[in-house]
Amino acid sequence: MAEDNIGKKIESKFGHRLRSRVNGVLIHEDKILMINHEMSEDREFWSVPGGGMIYGQNAKKNLEREFLEETGLEIEVGKYLCVHEFLQPPLHAMEHFFEVKLINGNPELGVDPELSSNEQILMDLRWMSISDLKEIPKMNLHQMFWAINYMDDIGKWTGYFNFENISIK
Repeated sequence: MAEDNIGKKIESKFGHRLRSRVNGVLIHEDKILMINHEMSEDREFWSVPGGGMIYGQNAKKNLEREFLEETGLEIEVGKYLCVHEFLQPPLHAMEHFFEVKLINGNPELGVDPELSSNEQILMDLRWMSISDLKEIPKMNLHQMFWAINYMDDIGKWTGYFNFENISIK
């Protein structure tokens, strides 16, 4: 897939509108479950499982659905952590982060049902330690994870974050 094609598909599916997203932070044995997304031919992006909300479903149900689709895991949604506003046109999202607890299943990379089988952008699913996160270039890691030094730091997130929508080139 050419870079332009991936970027155009992402823009046509998710761009030019405000999206409300839910994201789940699952920590097990001092590692966090992360998913790698193909954003272009030469750029990947690591973040926690999650995705867009469906109208008429509350945030917890949306997050349970997204987790199951992307990881095959059944989870229980716990404490609300924070909201992060991502604004880098053509993309604009309000991302709600929650702690989640594993109920059942073994992690397996799933699919994004909003995209056809030949347009999938989910590339990898992996348990990562703090040192693993620090090895990922900032441009390839969600900004919420740039300054984490301990897994406990995540539980201290509160409020609104937008990081001036810094982009690393």
